[in-house]
Amino acid sequence: MMGPDDIRVLSDALAADPGSLVFLQLGEALRRQGQLDLAWRVAMRGAERHPQRPDAHDLLARVAADRGDLDRARSAWESALALSPGHPAAQKGLGFLFFQQGLRADAERLLAAAQAADPADASLGAALAKIRAIGADPADADDAAQVRPMAPTPPRASVAIAPPSAQPRTTQAIAAPAPFAPAPADPRDVFAGVLPDETHAALFLDADGLVVAGRYKAADGRDVSADIGAQLSGVSDEASRAMRHLGLGAWTHLAVEAEQASVAMAPVGDGVVLVAAPRRVPLGFVRRMLDRAAERVKRWVESGT
Repeated sequence: MMGPDDIRVLSDALAADPGSLVFLQLGEALRRQGQLDLAWRVAMRGAERHPQRPDAHDLLARVAADRGDLDRARSAWESALALSPGHPAAQKGLGFLFFQQGLRADAERLLAAAQAADPADASLGAALAKIRAIGADPADADDAAQVRPMAPTPPRASVAIAPPSAQPRTTQAIAAPAPFAPAPADPRDVFAGVLPDETHAALFLDADGLVVAGRYKAADGRDVSADIGAQLSGVSDEASRAMRHLGLGAWTHLAVEAEQASVAMAPVGDGVVLVAAPRRVPLGFVRRMLDRAAERVKRWVESGT
């Protein structure tokens, strides 16, 4: 992941040549660092200057999704696909958007096309296997024209997570997970039997921070899985970069103790598995729960069930 010096170099290059394609790198770097307002301005100007470039619309869609503007994200990804019908990143992004919203028929079509372009992407294989196990929802055809709104994504900073109830756009304490009722044959139910009780939460995120499995409900009852995933986008890259600089090898886990919750993460394939528990739970137990969740994800991805 790029650091402040890299971003400064890219910013200077774009300022010197506003028509440069360096906006693609700059916008993505800002997005991954959680500077969403700046990333949005860069992406918007880039798409305006380069309207025929599908990657410009894909960048705009990624930033819009992180900002919680899913209608705009959908529109931008559809623009990318109109310009380049086989654009893998746009297919993946729009496919996961539909997957998270329950539009399984459309999700399967797009994710299958994305998998054909990138067969090694484990998150695509896992999502497709789960969709096919569930079966297409006959209501998809009616629902596809109307995307259900989701909670806005707060900006990110480091690995701290802003509770969805917080209004100021600043990094705050991690919200403690609240009980949830698993639905049968649902990818959100992958961790059933792994978590000790309903006050714990677990997620499996792909490399872009998209939620593949599990769920995270905050204390006010809202499912903030997408928000958590967006905030943790790029954490794996940051951890890997830190380990390289320190000469410590590959990272194996990351633990965060916040005021309201304890969170632990570990890499699984190209993605990240995350578990969260109330702050009173010993961190050692959270680590053991993380190991069990990681093993469950590995088996789930390998078996496709």
